Amino acid sequence: MRKSIFFVATLALCFAGCQKKQADKVIDKPNVAVENGRFTPEVMWSLGVMSEYAVSPDGSQVLYTLRYTDMEQNKNNAELYCEWIVGGEAERLTVTAQSEFSPVWYDANTIMFCRGNQILSMDLATKREKVVAEQERGFEGFKVAPDGKSLVYISTIPVERPEHLEKLYAGLDKTTGRINEDLMYRHWDNWVDEIPQIYYVPLENGKAQMDKVVGIIDSTFECPMRPWGGTEQYNYSPDSKLIAYTCRKKTGYDYAHSTNSDIYIYNIETGETRNISEGIMGYDQNPVFSHDGKMIAWESMERDGYESDKLRLMVMDLESGAKTDLTADFDYSVGSICWAEDDKELFAVVSYRGMSEIFGFNRETKSVRQLSHGYHDVNGIQLNRDQIVATQVSIQYPATLYAYNTSDDRVEGTKISTFNDDVLSQVRMGKVEECYVKTVDGKDMLTWLIYPYDYDSTKTYPALLFCEGGPQSPVSQFWSTRWNFEVMSGAGYFVIAPNRRGVPGFGMEWLEEISGDYGGLCMQDYMAAADWAANLPMIDHERIGACGASFGGYSVYWLAGHNHDVKGYDEGRRFKAFLAHNGMFNFEQQYLETEEMWFDNWDLGGPYWDWNNPQIKKSYGNSPHLFVDKWNTPICVIHSEFDFRIVASEGMAAYNAAQMRHIPSRYLYFPDETHWVLKPQNSLLWHRNFIDWFDQWLKK
Repeated sequence: MRKSIFFVATLALCFAGCQKKQADKVIDKPNVAVENGRFTPEVMWSLGVMSEYAVSPDGSQVLYTLRYTDMEQNKNNAELYCEWIVGGEAERLTVTAQSEFSPVWYDANTIMFCRGNQILSMDLATKREKVVAEQERGFEGFKVAPDGKSLVYISTIPVERPEHLEKLYAGLDKTTGRINEDLMYRHWDNWVDEIPQIYYVPLENGKAQMDKVVGIIDSTFECPMRPWGGTEQYNYSPDSKLIAYTCRKKTGYDYAHSTNSDIYIYNIETGETRNISEGIMGYDQNPVFSHDGKMIAWESMERDGYESDKLRLMVMDLESGAKTDLTADFDYSVGSICWAEDDKELFAVVSYRGMSEIFGFNRETKSVRQLSHGYHDVNGIQLNRDQIVATQVSIQYPATLYAYNTSDDRVEGTKISTFNDDVLSQVRMGKVEECYVKTVDGKDMLTWLIYPYDYDSTKTYPALLFCEGGPQSPVSQFWSTRWNFEVMSGAGYFVIAPNRRGVPGFGMEWLEEISGDYGGLCMQDYMAAADWAANLPMIDHERIGACGASFGGYSVYWLAGHNHDVKGYDEGRRFKAFLAHNGMFNFEQQYLETEEMWFDNWDLGGPYWDWNNPQIKKSYGNSPHLFVDKWNTPICVIHSEFDFRIVASEGMAAYNAAQMRHIPSRYLYFPDETHWVLKPQNSLLWHRNFIDWFDQWLKK
């Protein structure tokens, strides 16, 4: 379940950019007039969504995709824009009914990108396009070699049935039946009918020689890794002779039970491959060569089966093979690695005390410094000489391009892009406060408090406790098109967002106190945050609700079973309404229905039938379905059919339980959505239902 809001937003953008069935008309930026300054779901969906970006070779410009939505068509479309880093108006480069994605600079005057089943190039002076590569299965992304003489692209191949099963399908071209004899036959939101692969192809005169394509890995395995991996999972060496890539060379049962991926280096000239991370048992991913080509860095986890283990910054000397963990004395995970120009320092994004910030790691002295500072999340970084260019978000604004000077230690960043300023200038966002709440064991828990739109200090307001998913995902300064705190604020609510036990950014001890103890301190943290907020004079303590998705949905179900006999609250109920999205309800059923078995094996301790294991009794004893007899509060349940992480029957069972207990309840079901709600009109229905449900029970 653990995936950051950044990873969830990226998936949504990929869905938008790569959908095969495209709108017939061009989707342009809408004209928006915000009524009374209120930030509503409709206003949120009118904003431009920036996704991928690339800095020009001379460092003067940045190329990026920008997506807008047409609610009537129920579709969105991404176009290419180019903007000077020093400021100025962005130039729109494409005007098409199809989405462009995977933007790349070929040289100072030429860009490349994907559209449909093609890779195209564009001369920036003339805007003329040429086809670089084309194939029926299309492309998911690509990278061009530093010398410009080749590229490596991602495409998919179908998974072939074994011969003994294929014969059963003879003459049955219209059957929809699926026969499986192994695990990992579906993953997150897709049936595993195809797997991604990376391919090397030479370029001649700006044209890919598709008759000379070379598959880099064995066709049995996926690269990049599903469901999150993209072009960040492989890279060229500076001399264009080597390709480093991420791969978990496992299938079926072994894949479902292990997180052990490795970093491989493929020699283009000899065709030889070597594993440089062999013996490291957890996730190894996202390799990046140093500028001089003598070293390689990557993100590395130590323990197999623990997907939320600390992501270490591993550096290897390619000649000697010596490996160094630059984060051995650093208690936080790293991501989005890049090398300084002189290769003496590496930069990475770190989830740190409720924010995502840029840190520098000195390779020689092993010292660590924090570069960026502020109430924001930095998502993804690219080096631009003595600058870093990155996307930045906060609770109060969506992804925007910023630049940071690498020589400074207290950089707030310089804003580059302004494409949403015309809409955001019309909005009065709710104030965000950084607060600290005492937990039951006397620790300080960072809790974001977001004020209602147009807050009036003479009034009291209802409040919503936000329960984070993951469970090991940060409650940071994220921006989301679903769990958007400013939309909740615009609806007239205080939002209480605690960084409870189990979230990253507060050290590994805090992170790991949740595994095997889902009903323990993490739930006490939620109740402590709600009680703290209930004692604030501007919050009506008899009008507090709780909401969340995934592990947050589980949290809501668990709180629903422990919402009785609470001192100081009317009828002994701390919460007066609940909303759970795609949450775990029955742990025993969840264990057998999910696909990534390593997750439940680590976090729950293993299969529920191992009753001689005390950890099993403790973990499964906190399954929410065991406490339905204590439910006494209105609850709204939301679930989607194509969620293969936590399947739809979990939500249906929770709703049916509420109905049979004669508890006021509502069930919102999406037959065409996944663990997330991605389609525009479905999202608007989700938001309208969310606001209507809580208004019904907390405002009347």
